[in-house]
Amino acid sequence: MKEKFGVLCSTCIPLPLENVDTDQIVPARFLKATTKEGFGENLFRDWRYDKQGNKIASFVLNDPRYSGKILVAGKNFGSGSSREHAAWAIAGYGFRVVVSSFFADIHKNNELNNGVLPVVVSEAYLAELFDSISKDPETKIEVNLPEQTITNLATGRSEQFEIDGYKKHCLMNGLDDIDFLLANQAKIEAYEKSQTVSNAFL
Repeated sequence: MKEKFGVLCSTCIPLPLENVDTDQIVPARFLKATTKEGFGENLFRDWRYDKQGNKIASFVLNDPRYSGKILVAGKNFGSGSSREHAAWAIAGYGFRVVVSSFFADIHKNNELNNGVLPVVVSEAYLAELFDSISKDPETKIEVNLPEQTITNLATGRSEQFEIDGYKKHCLMNGLDDIDFLLANQAKIEAYEKSQTVSNAFL
């Protein structure tokens, strides 16, 4: 079971770069691990640290002005290979939401499968968010999953976003695919039993 998602109000970390691919999100050399633990430490590893392992002060994750559970990213986020490790790293760092004007489909689904909500907004709205955060790093965004709205609290402007009904149900109830099946185990067993009885009369 994961943390249930309802309404999240948080400051944001801005990453106004387009075409951020999964190798930039988590470099390939970290893909040998088979469990999710520790991947947050390697999120944007080659942008966060130099070759000696020292923090690069100019990178936004190392900038003390910015914090929060929402990553606001540029267009075409998560392109490249289909590695689920990229979503592991985003979730492991502590992000619950990633906002962009476009996501690569596989990465978008990987985020949803790992308890992270990808919110697709218009390019104009994304530009507004970056502008608000640039002017005031304490700018907060409210993401309302039940209502499927995102609101820039600095301007009061909102947009609707789309999400698959099943994935919405899972996020709101803190379920992954396996949790969902287990939660419905009694119904599945009852259905299978009814089919067995029905087949016996054929």
